[in-house]
Amino acid sequence: MIHGVIITPFDAAAILIVLAATLGYLNRRFLHLPQTIGLTVMGAIASLIVVGIDRLSPGSRLSHEIVAFIAGIDFHATLMDGMLSFLLFAGALHIDWSEMHRGRWAILILSTVGVLASTAIVGFGFQFIAGLMGLSIPLIWCLVFGALISPTDPVAVMAIMRQAAVPPTLQATVAGESLFNDGVGVVVFAIILAAATGAEPLSLGHATHLFLMEAGGGIALGLVIGWLAYRGMHSIDDYQVEVMISLAVVMGGYAVARWLHVSGPVAMAVAGLIIGNHGVAHAMSDVTRDYLLKFWALIDDILNAVLFLLIGLEVVTIPSDMRLILLGAAAIPLVLLARGVSVLLPLAALRPFLSLGNLAPVTLIWGGLRGGISVALALGLPDGPARAFALAATYLVVLFSVIFQGGTIERVLRSRKKSG
Repeated sequence: MIHGVIITPFDAAAILIVLAATLGYLNRRFLHLPQTIGLTVMGAIASLIVVGIDRLSPGSRLSHEIVAFIAGIDFHATLMDGMLSFLLFAGALHIDWSEMHRGRWAILILSTVGVLASTAIVGFGFQFIAGLMGLSIPLIWCLVFGALISPTDPVAVMAIMRQAAVPPTLQATVAGESLFNDGVGVVVFAIILAAATGAEPLSLGHATHLFLMEAGGGIALGLVIGWLAYRGMHSIDDYQVEVMISLAVVMGGYAVARWLHVSGPVAMAVAGLIIGNHGVAHAMSDVTRDYLLKFWALIDDILNAVLFLLIGLEVVTIPSDMRLILLGAAAIPLVLLARGVSVLLPLAALRPFLSLGNLAPVTLIWGGLRGGISVALALGLPDGPARAFALAATYLVVLFSVIFQGGTIERVLRSRKKSG
């Protein structure tokens, strides 16, 4: 509610679309930044202006009202229970299965062992840094932060990879890893958070059981709904119905995943891979293929715009405590270090069996962007002292990742190519 006016979900969506369209136009017209980076930057600048107005005008309640508006959106539920299913499916549609299959072992290890290693490194390192600053944060909550910041965001990664001149197998590996480590990361986060809040014991056996149920169940569900959609599309030739079938897969499939308590993100990634490869190649006419791929490309672009605008606007929700800012800034190199270790060690172990080329380390490390999923998980944390630390650190890491890593990845890759 703002000035006594109740903001309905439709009003909130309308405001975000108008803002995204306006800032997207201004970015395209004047700044010429990649859309994800431009909207994040402009959203953050707009938020800082709001905060500045509040500081200069003590009677202003603009910042409070913006915070209330954003809190009313419920970023966590909006992304995790709504947007994410569309974004993952749309991203998986455009991944070449044959290229991804060549890098399957790298994808499997990076999205499982890599996420677990990064969670541990970030968790222990975050507690150590906090201790140096005189802050006492329980290790279990530091591990919660490690789990929510370790997955690379498939939305951010694939938006950048589409523009970078990366070999097809490496591009498919990066995109595939980001799709699946998202699902794995959400499961790991849920397991550690349950232990931190006392809801579940943290034991290896219990954690393994939950992980297999969530991730394995997500793969099985994705295979089933992807196959059913493929059979349905194969039996008809009507682009309108086939596009609706793809919508039914995403919305119905994600709802079923929640009812079954399996990983919806993993299910959407698997279903998208099936329809984007087997379905596109064998179940669609040229007209249907064109409509379906363009429809999902447009959905992807619109939701990306809203997502990264929301990330920029979230700056007004961060408490203005200098210790939080310093801890968040220190978390940036820590997260990069954890990503480096969790990438380089698996690549070294796989070198006798698979070589992704000289560009692989820098692409996977510097191109391993964090984005809306980490922010959504942090916003979903229960109230308490640890939430403020995790939220500030997450936001700063995500801003650095999207703006600096995303903004320089093409130049870094070109430089690496010349030196290689």
